[in-house]
Amino acid sequence: MTQAQQANSPRTDDADDDEWRGVAAEESEATDAVNLALAARSRRLLWSLVRPYRVAALWSLVLIVIDNAAMVSAPLFVAHGVDTGVRRALAGDWLPLTVAVAGATGCTLLGGVTTFLFLRVSGRLSQQVLFDLRLRVFTHVQRLSIAFHENYTSGKIVARLTSDLESLEDLLERALNDALSAVLSVGTIAVILLWLDIPLALVVLAGFVPLVYVTRWAQRRQRAGYRRTRGAIAKVVVHFVETMGGIRAVQTFRREERNEIILADEDAEYRAANTSALRGMANYIGLVRLINNVSTVVILIVGSWRVIHGHTEIGVLAAFLLYLRQFYGPLDELAQVFNSYQSAAAALERVSGVLEERPTVAEPERPRPLDRARGELRLETVRFEYPARKTQGDNDTETAAKTVLPTFSLTIPAGQVVALVGATGAGKSTLAKLIARFYDPTGGTVRLDGIDLRDIADADLRRNVAMVTQEAYLFSGSVADNIRLGRPEATDEQVWAAARAVGLYDFVDSLPEGFDTDVRKRGGRLSAGQRQLVAFARVFLADPAVIVLDEATSSLDIPGERQVQRALETVLRDRTAVIIAHRLSTVAIADRVLVLEGGRIVEDGTPAELIAATGRFATLHTAWRESLV
Repeated sequence: MTQAQQANSPRTDDADDDEWRGVAAEESEATDAVNLALAARSRRLLWSLVRPYRVAALWSLVLIVIDNAAMVSAPLFVAHGVDTGVRRALAGDWLPLTVAVAGATGCTLLGGVTTFLFLRVSGRLSQQVLFDLRLRVFTHVQRLSIAFHENYTSGKIVARLTSDLESLEDLLERALNDALSAVLSVGTIAVILLWLDIPLALVVLAGFVPLVYVTRWAQRRQRAGYRRTRGAIAKVVVHFVETMGGIRAVQTFRREERNEIILADEDAEYRAANTSALRGMANYIGLVRLINNVSTVVILIVGSWRVIHGHTEIGVLAAFLLYLRQFYGPLDELAQVFNSYQSAAAALERVSGVLEERPTVAEPERPRPLDRARGELRLETVRFEYPARKTQGDNDTETAAKTVLPTFSLTIPAGQVVALVGATGAGKSTLAKLIARFYDPTGGTVRLDGIDLRDIADADLRRNVAMVTQEAYLFSGSVADNIRLGRPEATDEQVWAAARAVGLYDFVDSLPEGFDTDVRKRGGRLSAGQRQLVAFARVFLADPAVIVLDEATSSLDIPGERQVQRALETVLRDRTAVIIAHRLSTVAIADRVLVLEGGRIVEDGTPAELIAATGRFATLHTAWRESLV
């Protein structure tokens, strides 16, 4: 089996595993097995992020230990001062009391310094981790295949990079300090309590029995609740992003009221999920404080009885009460941290799911070199079908796989301009996407100069194959920056030459700032024809061997189309080109026309040959000529 075939072979993972792998976990039922798998995946991600900064993390831990030691030592000095210092001071010896006061004061000052240093170190550490994670997600998402982006909306990605990372930021910057301090405090204080008075310590530790049950109960409820909040806020962000992205259509068709109703429903779901999670947190904190108060009352009763009967000293009881506050105080903080942890854990699950996604169009492990291609394309027994998809709902349903291109073969010689003609849904765009390797064929092979596209490095492929779509996407920035998109190192002279070649130079030169003029969001400062000319200048500068045009002139008016047609003749000269066009005026520049129907090639010939015949293309051409009258 070849490398390309191995990349395209079906997965052998268990079907159950697929239910939680990648972003599929966002719709998976929260079973114990799924919870364990997601938690393990999240821990692996978190460790991979912290590992480069483990020295800073270790330094943070040392500071917490010192801070904890200072905090738990203070009551011991108080106990020493009450039991020994006061009695010795009454006898004229002030040294024990002075030592006790100085020790308690020193512990307080040391705790303040270590807290200050910890917040500085942990703050820098958390920002570095979040920066790395944000960059990792952005870089990874850009490299995922087109198929992923067609199913996973940009709004969800925005939610992963904003609200989910904010939950992680809250955990790393504030809650992590509280959690580590609390755990150390509880452990240290438990040992000191046992050293001071075992019977009283056992009373305190007995409160842990109900506390463990309460925590386990809350953990199960909170994790599911915060998963709901992460999913609900993602829906809100998705709706907001889609509405703002299509604001022209929204205002044109008076969609505002309907969008407000949809957003209100989705926001209400988010509010309900948040309210449920906060109610669970309130229940947990309330129960923890109830256990704390009951334990304090029991310690006062039992401790007083032991002091009265001489089994312990009053200083020990005073230290016990101080420690009890420090013992349950961290537990109360842990309850607050528990809330942040559950929210961050749900967020980390979703972020790790995105990072676990792998491109369906993968980079070859051992790519074959391709510097400058001649441009010959061969499709050998190619077949393509969209895979079956599982729809989440009240009853899970699975749509059957849809065959778009039945098995066929095709050869396009280097330098030939081929036009694809056919009704909507005939398979023209799918064929173009296979040539550009936005998808891999389900069966068969697509070759460029005899090399399987799956064996060509992505950088080499993109340098030799370029695609221009119906809507030329321009980024915010100058005209020159947008032309340089496919060749960032190009000089100004090369950019100007590309603009001249497609007939764009005079217009851009007349702008207030020339080629430095900002085209604004999505090229809103330019007309549709001008944006398309920028796209052609971009392709001309990139100088690929193969160009794919997917209905690149269908949205233009007649003058704009004529201007673009002249540019096309320059751009396509001495290059292999595949043109998808509904307007037959664009087909006139083609050397060869392929008529597709149901994913099959039903006519193949030059424009003149097919017009002279009596087939589908001749009928389309006659109808087009009559429409011009």
